[in-house]
Amino acid sequence: MSYADEVFKSNCREILESGVWDKDLPVRPRWEDGTPAHTIKKFGIVNRYDLQKEFPIITLRRTAFKSAIDEILWIWQKKSNNVHDLNSHIWDSWADESGSIGKAYGYQLSVKHKYKEGEFDQVDRVLYDLKNNPASRRIMTNIYTFADLSEMHLYPCAYSMTFNVSGKVLNGILNQRSNDMAVANNWNVVQYAVLMHMLAQVSGLIAGELVHVIADAHIYDRHIPVIEKMLKNPSYPAPRFVMNPDVKDFYAFTVDDFRLEDYRYSKIEDKFEVAV
Repeated sequence: MSYADEVFKSNCREILESGVWDKDLPVRPRWEDGTPAHTIKKFGIVNRYDLQKEFPIITLRRTAFKSAIDEILWIWQKKSNNVHDLNSHIWDSWADESGSIGKAYGYQLSVKHKYKEGEFDQVDRVLYDLKNNPASRRIMTNIYTFADLSEMHLYPCAYSMTFNVSGKVLNGILNQRSNDMAVANNWNVVQYAVLMHMLAQVSGLIAGELVHVIADAHIYDRHIPVIEKMLKNPSYPAPRFVMNPDVKDFYAFTVDDFRLEDYRYSKIEDKFEVAV
């Protein structure tokens, strides 16, 4: 069993066994048929993944590895807020007729700010500091910009990263205000594990620990039967993560520079409907 499987099972069981329902409250999300999408949740879940030990992908079902990477490159590398720059359709429900999701996600990372060393956007500032100021305790990004929330089609869920270098090891904390355990949990973990490996390699560092802090970890009402089936599935050892060692420029990575070796997983026929 992969460590990611252990964490996912533990989180879901804790939510299902001792979580709090919001059925007595008005909720924003709706199912496609217009029914309110209620959840059962736990507040303040913290998971730690040692990226030197294994790659944190679940095997209880398939996580779409390449699509997850495509999205993290769309946000962090292309710094785009337009779904036409994305190869999947996961953002289509929040895009307008031009494909824009407003001043959200990649848009926020692309905005330049003035520093004594010059002008940087948030990603380039991280890259600069990892190489030039690795002892800094100020290496972070934040895309939850209050002034722009009214112009975002969806508020950021995973909204900040804090990076910390210990010796030659790069560690990071991912802060997430809201996490749909069935649809997005391992997807986000995989994305930010890959991002940590990318940033470490181009900065001459080694990817260390990814700490995932979730304020509201929830399971939607219609997802519970599928989650319960999934938790009974066989699980397998974690696959081996392989990244092209020749890429030294963060902006030169492509989806084809990453692969998993021996990724085995259980198959599930049920689909998870996405609440919007």
